[in-house]
Amino acid sequence: ALVYPNDIDSLIKLLIYLRSNIIKHKVIGNCSNLVFSDQPYNGVLIKLSEINHLKIEDTKVIVGSGYNLMKLALRVSREGLTGMEYATGIPGTVGGGVFMNAGAYKSDMGYVVSEVKVLTPDLHIITMYNKEMNFHYRTSFLQQNPGYICLEATIILAHGDKEEIMTVIEDRKKRRLMSQPLEWPSAGSVFRNPENDFAGRLIEEIGYKGKNIGDAYVSEKHANFIINMGHAKGDDIMQLIKEIHDAVQTNKGIDLKIEQEFVE
Repeated sequence: ALVYPNDIDSLIKLLIYLRSNIIKHKVIGNCSNLVFSDQPYNGVLIKLSEINHLKIEDTKVIVGSGYNLMKLALRVSREGLTGMEYATGIPGTVGGGVFMNAGAYKSDMGYVVSEVKVLTPDLHIITMYNKEMNFHYRTSFLQQNPGYICLEATIILAHGDKEEIMTVIEDRKKRRLMSQPLEWPSAGSVFRNPENDFAGRLIEEIGYKGKNIGDAYVSEKHANFIINMGHAKGDDIMQLIKEIHDAVQTNKGIDLKIEQEFVE
């Protein structure tokens, strides 16, 4: 089942029911970083897209975890607020962005999020501040403690020149279109970049550009993307990711960290 709780109270009631009946469940955002198995998910997926309130108070933005991150970044940018230009090309939710500390262009959620309202494993609502969130490259407290659920984020931005902000966004959009295979379905970049290097470069060096399993292909445009060129199965994508990981480790001695999450 796929359930859309209307509000936080509904989410808590749902979690109580699922736990008391020992039903497998998972909270999801826009699924842009998830690779699902080909088998049906034997449980309940919880999508928080209805928890999408938004309040802008000068440079302070209070937003629900289900709000679309790209939509938010464009909204605040058009109002002349600077700090979220990097997120205009990240197709996730605010909650998903906080969870994985989504970022680009040397910025990420950890730079702009001041506090996060979370639901604890014992179903209490607490506020966690930036330092407590332990934001680092593509990770956060929430990723390290999966029993916690992001409900709301408070983001602090700054006033900027609207035209300059939109020019930056348009320039980066063109760069993404030129450098990433956005014309094909994918779950985004597969591996985190190792320190002082690029996963795409390493994958290209070991000759994996264009390699495929079924309809799952390593992109010719950017080797850190696996694209679906037809009817790729989740298992094909997972197998190709594992094969690339092992090949880079064998040939380069580097243990690439997988950025995408497998859901089975």
